[in-house]
Amino acid sequence: MVVLPLSIFIIFALLYTTFGNFRHSLLILANLPFALIGGIFALLHRGLHLSVSASIGFVALFGVAVLNGVVLVTHMNQLRAQGVAVHLAVVRSASERLRPVATVVIGVLVASTLLTLFILPVVYQWVEARREKKM
Repeated sequence: MVVLPLSIFIIFALLYTTFGNFRHSLLILANLPFALIGGIFALLHRGLHLSVSASIGFVALFGVAVLNGVVLVTHMNQLRAQGVAVHLAVVRSASERLRPVATVVIGVLVASTLLTLFILPVVYQWVEARREKKM
């Protein structure tokens, strides 16, 4: 109840500092409800409750959602500054910027999750077993 609202406020403050524009900061922040819906749906689907671990997951999820928004809005602003029409700037930004970012983010999330679930426990056991042998 404290971590999520505080995270959102800090994110907004950083966005406003970055863009110096209230409208664009709110626009990027508008990605968060979409991310929140996905996270809540996943928790409900798995029968899990909101916990400290889940809250940390939401903070990370918010970071990804904000990153996507920052990448898109920054590129759209650059195209608009070059005289590109709004609709074309939106379409070009989505295809030129978001697809590569989304691809990498999905790849990292899947790979890091799988490696954390399977490799980290094995390495932990190996490290702890070596430590116990030395004692």
